[in-house]
Amino acid sequence: MSFATKKDEESGLSTYYNNKTTVIQEARVFNESPISPRKCRALLTRIVYLLYVGETFSTQEATTLFFGTTKLFQHKDSALRQMVYLAIKELSETAEDVIMVTSSIMKDMQPNSEVIYRPNAIRALCRIIDPSMAQGVERFFKAAIVDKNPSISSAALVSAYHLFPHAKDVVKRWVNEAQEAVNSKSSSSSFFGSSASSGGYLGWGSSSSSANAGYQPIPSVSSITQYHSLGLLYLIRQQDRMAVTKMIQQLGGGRSGAGTTLKNPMALCMLIRYAAKVMEEDPNTQRQMLELLEGWLRHKSDMVNLEAARVICEMKNVTPQQLTRSIAVLQLFLSSPKSTLKFAATRTLASLAVSHPSSVAACNIDLENLISDPNRSVATYAITTLLKTGNEASVDRLMKQISGFMSEISDEFKVIIVDAIRSLCLKFPAKHESMLAFLSGVLRDEGGYDFKRAVVEAIFDMIKFIADCKEQALSHLCEFIEDCEFTKLSVRILHLLGVEGPKAPHPTKYIRFIYNRVVLENATVRAAAVSALAKFGLNNIDAKLGKSVNVLLKRCLDDVDDEVRDRAALYLKVYEEPPLIQPYVKEESIYSLSALESKLVSYLSDPDSLDEPLDVSSIPKVSKEQAAKDSARPSTLETLGVPSTSKAATPPPPSAAETQSNYAQQLAEVPELASYGPVLSSSSKPSPLTESETEYQVSVVKHIFKEHIVFQFNVSNTIPDTVLEQVSVIMQPQAESGLTEDFIIPVPTLTSASSPGIVYVSFTRESPEEYVQASFQCILKFVSKELDPSTGEPEEEGYEDEYQLEETELAAADYIVPSYVTFASEWDRMRGGVSVTETFSLPAMESLKAACNSVIEILNMQPLGGTEDPQSPTVHTLQLSGLVAGGGGKVLVRCRMTYSKAQGVTLEVGVRAEQQAAADLVISAIGG
Repeated sequence: MSFATKKDEESGLSTYYNNKTTVIQEARVFNESPISPRKCRALLTRIVYLLYVGETFSTQEATTLFFGTTKLFQHKDSALRQMVYLAIKELSETAEDVIMVTSSIMKDMQPNSEVIYRPNAIRALCRIIDPSMAQGVERFFKAAIVDKNPSISSAALVSAYHLFPHAKDVVKRWVNEAQEAVNSKSSSSSFFGSSASSGGYLGWGSSSSSANAGYQPIPSVSSITQYHSLGLLYLIRQQDRMAVTKMIQQLGGGRSGAGTTLKNPMALCMLIRYAAKVMEEDPNTQRQMLELLEGWLRHKSDMVNLEAARVICEMKNVTPQQLTRSIAVLQLFLSSPKSTLKFAATRTLASLAVSHPSSVAACNIDLENLISDPNRSVATYAITTLLKTGNEASVDRLMKQISGFMSEISDEFKVIIVDAIRSLCLKFPAKHESMLAFLSGVLRDEGGYDFKRAVVEAIFDMIKFIADCKEQALSHLCEFIEDCEFTKLSVRILHLLGVEGPKAPHPTKYIRFIYNRVVLENATVRAAAVSALAKFGLNNIDAKLGKSVNVLLKRCLDDVDDEVRDRAALYLKVYEEPPLIQPYVKEESIYSLSALESKLVSYLSDPDSLDEPLDVSSIPKVSKEQAAKDSARPSTLETLGVPSTSKAATPPPPSAAETQSNYAQQLAEVPELASYGPVLSSSSKPSPLTESETEYQVSVVKHIFKEHIVFQFNVSNTIPDTVLEQVSVIMQPQAESGLTEDFIIPVPTLTSASSPGIVYVSFTRESPEEYVQASFQCILKFVSKELDPSTGEPEEEGYEDEYQLEETELAAADYIVPSYVTFASEWDRMRGGVSVTETFSLPAMESLKAACNSVIEILNMQPLGGTEDPQSPTVHTLQLSGLVAGGGGKVLVRCRMTYSKAQGVTLEVGVRAEQQAAADLVISAIGG
C-alpha cells in the first residue's frame, strides 16, 4: 500500500519522505518543547508505515525511537496518545529495555480511567510485559474483560489471547470473566470509548489539555466482544473435548438456534467451526452437532447460514438425507443479487459435487442460469459443478458454453474447468471426441505453465483410460510440442510418445515430430527425444524402422551436449547386443530412489568399501507405476477445484524405502554402532509391545547388520509429573538363539515432554551366514522419580521399578526386503537355481484374501501384478518377490491356494531363490 501519488513517486518525493534515515533524523521532534501533537502524529504515522511495508530497524535504532516516543506521554492529546501506543506496540519487538515503560502504560489502563486510549494501553501492555509479570497485571485484565465498554473488553480479550502461549496458567484463571463477556448483552456504549476530544473526530485535531471533554459516544451494536471472548475460551479449553462440547451446546441455542446468547455472526461462525472440529475428532457427537447445525441454517445472518451449510457438506460419511436442508439453503443463495453469496454457494456446491453429484443435481437449473453471470468466478464454479452433475446428453451443450468464456477468465479458473472436463471424460467416454477437441483447442491458446500442464495431464488420462482416442490424442500432443515453450511438458510428452507410440497402428508418423526436437530444442528436450526415438527402434516393430532410427541415433553422437551423446551411444550399444533390450528398454521396474540414496551414502562414507564396486543387487526395486504413484502430486481437481477446508492436509505416510533410509541415518549417529557397517534391513514399521492406553508405551524396531542385530525400543512416558531415569530393556531369549548380547544403550532421563526416548540393545550373530529366528521376553527397567511441582525438578530419591512387556520375535520378515520384479520372466530365469515346493493346510483361514494377507505379513515380500486381491473365492495364485538381507539374494514365491468350507485353505508354496538358505528361510516361516 502506498500513500504517495504516481507523480510523487516519479519525482522521488515519496522515497525521501518515507526514508528510514530521514525518519530517524526527524525524530528530534519528540524532544521539542512544547510538544507539537500534529508533527509527532505525522512522524509516528511514517514510522508505522515503514514497519508495515517491511522496513527493518536495527536494535539500536528501534530503541532510540522507542524511548523518544515514550517522551510523548507528557502530552494529554488523545489522538497523539493513541498513535504513541500504536508505535510502541510495533517497535517493542525490536527495541531493548521496553519493560521500563510499563508504569506509564499502567496509569492509562486503570479501571477508573475514562479516556479514549485505554484500549490502546491494554494492547500495548500485552506486548511490553514479561510473561512472569502477567500475574501482577491480572487484576487489571480481569476488570477490563468484563468492562461495559466493548472496545476495552475486546482489547483485553485479544491481549489475553496473545499472552496465553507465554503465561498459560495465569490466563486460564480468566475463564469466568471470558464466559461473562460471551454471555453479556450488547450495550449501547461507544466502541471507541466514553470520552474523546472536542477538537475533531477521535480528538485528531485537538492539542488542548482538556482533550477528553464533551465526547459523544457512538452506540455499538456489533457484539464483537463475543467473538473475541469465544476465541479465548476455546484457546483455554481446546485440550478438553468434553468442555468444548459443553460450551458449544450451551451457546448453540438448541435445535432451532433461537436460544443462543451469541448476537455476533462471526462468533456464531467460529462456534460452527468448533462444532465441525469436535465432529471430526469424535464421530459419536455427530448427531447432536448436526441438530445444532441445522438450526443455524435458519439464522437471520447469511454468513452463519453459509458456514453451517458448508460444514454439513464437508462432514465425513454424510448421507443425502442429511444434505437436503443445506443444499436448499445454498440453492436460495444461487439466486441472490449479491455476488459474494453466489460465489460462496457455487464454490461449496462444486466441492460437494465431487462426492455427491446426485444430491447437487437438484440445483442444476439455477446453476445453468449462472453460466452467463457477469462475475466470471461464479460462472466458472457453476459450469464446473454442472460438468460433475450433468448427464451425457448435456455434455455437448456445456462444452459450447465453456468455449465462449475461456478467454475471459484467469488461468486458475481455467485449470478448474480443465480438471472438471478431465473427470467428465472418464465418466462419459463416449463423448471423448468433443472433449478432446476442446482440450486440443485450449492447448493452442495463451496460458501459463499450470494451465498447460492441467490440459496435458487431462489428455494423458484420456490416452490411458480411453483406447479409442489414443491415436488422435497423441497427434494433438505431437502438434503441441512443435511450439511448446515449457521444457518439462515437452519431456513428459516425449516420454509418453516413447511408451505409447510404438504400440500405435502407424508408429512411423511420430518419428518426424520426435526427431524435430533433436534438431531444434534445448539439451534437456534433445536427450528426452533420443530416448523416445530409441524405443521406436528397439521394440522390434519393423526391421526397416529399426535401421532408420539407428541412422538418426548415429547423427546424435555429434551433439554438443554430453547427456545427448551418452544416451545415443548407450542405445546404439543396445542395438549391437539385443539381450540388453530387456533391462534398458523394456524393464518395468526401477530402483527405489530412497534405498538407492541410502546405499550410495553408506558406500561413500565407508573408505574400505571403495575398493570394491557398488553392489546394487541388494537394493530393492519398485514398479514404475508404484514409483509414479509415490511421487505424484495431488490432482489440481483436489486442490484448486474445491475450497480448502479448515484442517490441514495430512501428509502421505513415508514409503518402506524412505523409512529404511531414515533408520539408517538415525543409526549412523550412534557412536557405539559405528563399527557395525551399513544396516542391511530394518523393520518396515514399529511393533507395539504395550497397549496404547498404558502409562508406559513401548514399541520395537529390529535392525539387521552383517554380524549384529540391534533392537531399537521406542519408550514413551505418559505420566506428566514423573521422570524416569536409567531406562533400559532387559531381553531374555527363550531358547538357544545363536545370539550373544553385547550391550544396552539406556535412556538417561525420560519425561512426558521428551518422549519417546530410544533404548538400543545389541546382539552379535554367532553364525552370520544363518538367519536366526528367536523369541525374547522383554522387561522395561527404570528408576522412577516424582517431579517437584514448584520447581519442576525431579526429587533426589527415587525407586527402582520394572514393567513387563509383550514378547518380541526375530522372524523371517525381518531379513526380507520387498522388491519388485517382472514375475514371469524372472521365475523362468531362476529355473536352474534353488527350487523348493511344500504343501500346507490352513484350516483356520476363512477366505483366500485372509490367507494372502497372512502370507504377505509373515514373509514381508512384495505382491506382484495385483495378486494380493483374489478374483475367485475358491482358487488363486499369489506371486511374491523380495531380497534377503546380507547377501541372501533374490527370492520369488508362488503360492497356489484353494479354499473350501470343509478344509479351509490348502496352500502349495513354490520358492525359487539364488541361495538355499533363503529358500529354507521362507519355507520355515510359513511352516512355523
